[in-house]
Amino acid sequence: MALREPKLEPGNWKVAERGDTSVIALSGTWVARLMGVDGGAAQRVLGKKPHTITFESQTLGHWDSALIVFLSDLRDAAAATGVTFDQTGLPPDARRLLTLVSRTPAKARPKPTAPFVERVGIRTLSGCAELSKTNALIGQIVLRGGVAVTGQAATRASDVFCCMYDAGPAALAIVSVVNLLVGGILAFIAATELRKFGAELYVASLVGIGMVREMAALMTAIIMAGRTGGAYAANIAAMQGNEEIDALHSFGIPLFDYLIFPRILALTGMMPVLYAFGCAVGILGGLVVATVTLGMTTTSFLIETQHSLSGSQFTLGFMKSISFGILIAIVSCRVGLRAGRSASDVGKAATSAVVASIVGVIALDAIFDLCANVLDI
Repeated sequence: MALREPKLEPGNWKVAERGDTSVIALSGTWVARLMGVDGGAAQRVLGKKPHTITFESQTLGHWDSALIVFLSDLRDAAAATGVTFDQTGLPPDARRLLTLVSRTPAKARPKPTAPFVERVGIRTLSGCAELSKTNALIGQIVLRGGVAVTGQAATRASDVFCCMYDAGPAALAIVSVVNLLVGGILAFIAATELRKFGAELYVASLVGIGMVREMAALMTAIIMAGRTGGAYAANIAAMQGNEEIDALHSFGIPLFDYLIFPRILALTGMMPVLYAFGCAVGILGGLVVATVTLGMTTTSFLIETQHSLSGSQFTLGFMKSISFGILIAIVSCRVGLRAGRSASDVGKAATSAVVASIVGVIALDAIFDLCANVLDI
């Protein structure tokens, strides 16, 4: 025969007025799952404005957090109205737990602002430390790159080919669309202005030089910084959060050979290919706009483009693309390695990598153009 559980009487309380003292008699079972939490007791008890609140708990049964919440709310309300809260009539365990509950919520103290000189010093030291770690990463690239040439590196060919596919063929679609539109925009702007002087033929020269010398390398680098650089940083940051980086260290697997070098090698090798493809697609976009808006023939456009371009301009473009690829890969991997271990740090790492890579690419492009101007290229 199954035993029936005894029926529990829900907790209850009654107030008896004894002069200027309110005596609260607690009875029954104060269990949260049975009766919930009474949130309006303070107003009913303090409505008569007593001088002191005391308790009687002789008939109190089992209790849990429901009783502590009830007493804590009543104590806080009594303190706010100047009523004395006498807890001597409560069970000893309830009194001990009640003392652990803060009477007033702790206010967040504002973090003191450091002096300006101290903040500048902290930023300077952190910048120097980050620069030192970045230089160490570049040094590893140089040293391990020489080892990889001799075939003694621990880098797997499958990892390199996988990264090359992700940074090369998988990015052709977005690179094609952007460079096609950029070439068309250059041609449209040139046609609008050169038509005033009857020099429509030079639209081909402007598109060819602009794409080969500047726009193809720059736009491709910006695309890869947002697409591949952000993915590199997020991937490494996620491995950092999942403690996979620590596992690689514990197993003695060289982190640089396994994670960093394949990505740097793949992006550096694919950027010139994407640059050359971007040049061809950009010139094609200019050709389409020139033939539609100016009525130029395909032959005249291509002949004028061929006459305006030289090998030095292609060399400059290839040098830019290789440098941009190295910069994006190094920045993205470094940002991923220094990321925190929380889920939000993955997004922060991807954002930081994209912003730093784009700013670095534009600054490096300006340096290339300044050097090209000095060398009369």
